Parts: sequence; structure tokens; C-alpha cells
Amino acid sequence: MHAEHSDPFSVLGMHRLAGTVVVRCLLPGAVEVEVVDVDEHAAAEPLVCLRRQADSALFVACITGRDAAFAYRLRVRWAAGEAATVLDDPYRFGLLIEDLDVWLLAEGSHHRPYEWLGAHPVTVDGVAGTRFAVWAPGARRVSVVGGFNGWDGRRHMMRHRRECGVWEIFLPGIGEGELYKYEVLGADGVVRLKADPFAFRAELRPHTASVVQRLLPGLTIDESRRRANALDAPISIYEVHLGSWQRKEDGGWLSYRELAERLVPYAVELGFTHLELLPVHEHPFDGSWGYQPTGLYAPSARFGTPEDFRAFTDAARAAGLGVILDWVPAHFPSDAHGLAEFDGTHLYEHADPREGFHQDWNTLIYNYGRAEVRNYLASNALYWIERFGADGLRVDAVASMLYRDYSRKAGEWVPNRFGGRENLEAIDFLRRMNHLVGTQRPEAITLAEESTAFPGVSRPPSPDLQGGGLGFHYKWNMGWMNDLLAYLARDAVHRKHHHDQLRFSLVYAFSENFVLPLSHDEVVHGKGSLLAKMPGDGWQKFANLRLLYGYMWAHPGKKLLFMGCEFAPWTEWNADAGLPWALLAQPAHAGMQRLVRDLNRVLRSHPALYELDTASEGFRWISHDDAAHSVLVFERRARDGRGVVVVCNFTPVARAGWRIGVPAAGRWRELINTDDAVYGGSGVTNPPAESEPVPWQGVAQSLTLRLPPLAVVMLVCEG
Repeated sequence: MHAEHSDPFSVLGMHRLAGTVVVRCLLPGAVEVEVVDVDEHAAAEPLVCLRRQADSALFVACITGRDAAFAYRLRVRWAAGEAATVLDDPYRFGLLIEDLDVWLLAEGSHHRPYEWLGAHPVTVDGVAGTRFAVWAPGARRVSVVGGFNGWDGRRHMMRHRRECGVWEIFLPGIGEGELYKYEVLGADGVVRLKADPFAFRAELRPHTASVVQRLLPGLTIDESRRRANALDAPISIYEVHLGSWQRKEDGGWLSYRELAERLVPYAVELGFTHLELLPVHEHPFDGSWGYQPTGLYAPSARFGTPEDFRAFTDAARAAGLGVILDWVPAHFPSDAHGLAEFDGTHLYEHADPREGFHQDWNTLIYNYGRAEVRNYLASNALYWIERFGADGLRVDAVASMLYRDYSRKAGEWVPNRFGGRENLEAIDFLRRMNHLVGTQRPEAITLAEESTAFPGVSRPPSPDLQGGGLGFHYKWNMGWMNDLLAYLARDAVHRKHHHDQLRFSLVYAFSENFVLPLSHDEVVHGKGSLLAKMPGDGWQKFANLRLLYGYMWAHPGKKLLFMGCEFAPWTEWNADAGLPWALLAQPAHAGMQRLVRDLNRVLRSHPALYELDTASEGFRWISHDDAAHSVLVFERRARDGRGVVVVCNFTPVARAGWRIGVPAAGRWRELINTDDAVYGGSGVTNPPAESEPVPWQGVAQSLTLRLPPLAVVMLVCEG
């Protein structure tokens, strides 16, 4: 009656007892309970009427003439004079999780624990209902509660599978859409209401219940997506926050299906190859943008249901557009309904705040040393790929995972077992997660947001996963981004003194498989928009930004641009409103959008600009030492030897008769010129011209150009 029994299945339900069978049920609120045969109609005579035990809600009866358990139902009257209801007793059903899965869950090596844990609408012994299972090894008792039982933790206490620490129960008659939580009597004696860590759907904030939701069918491996995500493929990523890309007229969010109708064709029209979505997993606080999740397995209810999100990813895939999801395995918030102290112990997090508390974000850090926690996270990566068709995961805050002293002062962190600062358990988790994704879904990719010099982030681990790299496919090049933005923020007259900021990225450009990111982090929290960062008057600001984009698309590495940056807003990103689309009525902003579209089209149509992004053979300097004029000239190459020559002028001075070396004799034409008038530039362009046999910059052929101000020119030889 106090919901403190650790093994309710040993008492409740039907049991053999001294040559007969006894039925016991705990039904708070019931006034009369009868047992009827499972095959009889509702009005049939009862097999037995159960007696109330004293003044409790426990009803008991022996059924004579039976010496073995059999299928039965309960006919319950909840109030005198009311009609009785017939229900299936949850305690008459046997074990639910199969032996092999129990073993794998206990070992922490189950590739897909979400197929067993969580809430699954199923049919057991011909009865439709929902199977619930939750990992809480330290709990004294766990119950499923919801509107179906008056949120009373006594009604549906679960069976403890001690061999794997999981609690399970099958609730007949419970189907999709039901709200539920777990009521957990913790090891510390405290009762907590917890959302399901494996819930596939959750209530819209501020509500926090989980929602019964079927597991969506899996998707087969798609070889076309494997080719589209490869190191030698053209990749240009449009990073999007779904809540603020566009809004409805009343200020409300667009749904997943509305976004499929608007966002997908927009990104395709602009030539992007992939979308990257800021976290879509459920989170309680809008201002976290999804980076403080409480429901890793549930697409946010802000924009619709899991089926709606699947429709969005299906639409993107049908349009040839990949979907990358921001994923947060580095930390989680301490909200009462979340993972913190889940079973009355520090189950998912470290007990020691020097290991388990993230000072920057006031969040908790996963205990990567616990096999079940690693399994929970790694299988979640697989879940988004297999069930929603994600092309990959961009893993957030990897640097904070790799180092135990990340953002901590001396004495505020615990060294690893060798006395070092590396988080060996997190490193092991990342290798295992990447190995799981790579072996189970070879078409998918993982990308690391990692800002340190940790070696081998995008290199494979050793076969035993005990050494080598971390196994990511790509790493964000934060150094390139910081150096280039710092360089371009300088007035052009001072740039000649900082020429190395342009060149340095090519020293290490091929040490990892890099993505060049101009992400949401660069246009928020007072940093201003990209356009606002640029120096000079209005024309020069736009020219500098066009220069930035031209250099970015010419530089080795895959591309990533945050939403809105394609048309150069003056203000920084506001996550609580839609983008300032009205700016596109102004020629300068429309010209910037057209430039991004054309850069994407040039990228996708010229293998020299992408095929050898991660290999030094794909890049050659022609001139890198002209700091006095702030000019760079280089060549990008494809495997077949064809190339694109890139000329960059980082000053506002147009220069006539500017000679550059070119790698081949022939007729050279502009592929794209960021100073073209159609983009809002001054129109200093070059007609097609024959190279001359004049040795220059170490090559036998050269070409004379009009060098446009604050611009990038890409040239190709037509033979």
C-alpha cells in the first residue's frame, strides 16, 4: 500500500498455492473486483469475487478447482452503482525482455537498446498495450504513472530484472498518445517523477511528461547518401535553427511539415548539399537552442510529432539534400524530470562535481566510464540515423569532453589514472560511438566541433579501439575561422602586417578532414553579424563579406554557413524571431544571396574545388608572399589534373595589369568574380584571355588581369 515493495510480481497477479491458485490485485479506488475467464463476455458470471484485505486496496481470492495459472481478466467497479469495467491484469504477463537482450543490456553492448527500453506499443498474448522498461538499478521501486492510473504509483509497480538493472511492465489497453512518467523510489528513499530517458516523444514545454509513441520503422542503407557524404564529394552545409529560420505571421513556429515545404526547396535552390539542424531533441528551455537536452530520443514537440520530423527528413532526402543533426552527448541539464540522480544515485552523471558538473553551462557531465551510459549515448547516435534518415551527427562541445580540466582552475578537476588531463573514458566513448556508426551505417558521417589541437580527431582508431584517432569523419576548423575573421576585421591598410593569418591555415589544412564553419556561434551573444564585423563604409562591408565567402569556397575544406548569412543581415541572430527576410528587397542583400548560390553551383560543378579537399595534392601555392599588396594566388586541383586558379585581393585597391602565373597554356576565363556587378560589386571583371609564354611566379605561363578590389576571382583554362 505504501508502494515500497521491491518485487510486486511475486505477490500480485495469479500464483499457484497449495494445490489451488490465488489472485491478488492492488486497485486503489476500486469498490468491487471479480475474476472472469479471458474468453467470456463482460456480463459472464465471475469465477470468483475478490475480498478486500482489511481497509486496504488489496483484493485477494483463491480459485478452487484450478491447479495451474490461466489467462484471466478483472471486472472492476470503481463506484457503487456504476457499471463495471473489464481490464487485463498487468501482473498476469510474464517476462518481457528476451534473455539475449538482457545480457547485452547488462554488458552495455546492445547496439539498439531503444528497441527494448522506453515505451513500445505491442501485443502480448493477443492483448494490445504498451511495454514499458527503464534502467534504474539502484531504485527500490519503479512505477509507471499517468492519467490512466490517476498518477498513482501503487497501481503499476514494475518488475525488476536485477541481472541488468531494468524495470519492466506490460500495461494492457495503453496506446499511442498516452502521457506517462516513471515514479522512482530511489536508493536514497526519495520519490522522484522522471521522464523516460528513451521516450520517443515528449510533451511540449513547460510540461514534462513522456508520450507513448511507436518506434518508427528503420531505413535501409542508402549508397547515394554514402557517396554524397564522402571525403571527395562537394559538401556545402546550411546550418539552421528551426525555430527562427522563418516564423508564421502570428509569430508562431513553422511545423516540421511546413519547414519541409519551405526550407528544403530554399536550400536546394541556393545549391547547398546538406542541412545542419541545431539540436532537435527535446529540451525544456528555448534559450538553450536545444543544447541542453532532456529527451535525446524525442524530436522536439515544438514543431510536431516524430512522424512529422520523419516527413521533413524524407522530403530533404527526396530532394537530394542531406540532413546533419547537432548532437549533444557532452552534458545534460539538472531539471528534476531529467536524468539527474535518476534512481536516487548518480546514475548517468559523476558523483564528484569536479568530474560531473560543467561550470560553464551549469549542467551535468555524463559518466563515460559506465558501460550502460556509453551504450545509452552511442545507440542514440544510431537511432537518429536509422529511424530518421540523418546523414550524420555534428557532435557538440567535443573539446569539453576530451579534457578533465576543461574550463577549470587548478584543484577543480580530477586527473586520469595516469595523472594526466585527458578524459580517457570520454575518448574511449567517442571511439566506440564512431566505430558503431561507421560499421552499422557506413553511409553516415560524424563531425566534431573541436577547438583544440588534440591529434587525430578525424583519423581512424586502432582496430582494438584502444589507440589511434577518435574516428570522426570531419572536424570543424575553428582556427581557420578565428584567424580569418580577425584578419578581415582589420582595416585593409593594416592587413599587410598580418599576412600570416591568411596563410597559416594552409600549414595544417590537411592534418584533419576539415569543415570550414561560419556558424551560429559567430553571430550571437554580442558578436554582431558577419556584415557588421567587416570594416569600412557600407560598400566596403559588403565587399569584404563577398571576399570572405569567395575565399572560403576556394579554400580546402567543406563549407558551412549559418542561416541568414547568405543575405548578410546587419543585426546578429535573434533566436526568438524569424530572419529579416525583407532585406532581400535591397539589391546589396539580394546580390549577396545570389553570390552564395553561384559559389555553391561553381563548387558542385568543378571537382578541383572539392575532390581533394583533404589531400595536399589538391592545393598549390602560386603566390603567397605578397604581403605588401595583401594578394594571394593559388591553384586547386582535381584528381584528373584539371585545376582552378584563385586570385584574392584583400585591399580596396583595384589594380590594372596584374600578372599571375598559371599552370597551363590556353584560354583562361573567369569562373566567378565576387566583384561582379550582379553581386553588388564594382564590376571590375576580366574577359577571356590567352595566357602568355612569360615565366612568372615559378611557372612558364602567365596571365595579365584587372585585379578587382576586395574580391576573389576564380579562373579556369578552356584548353
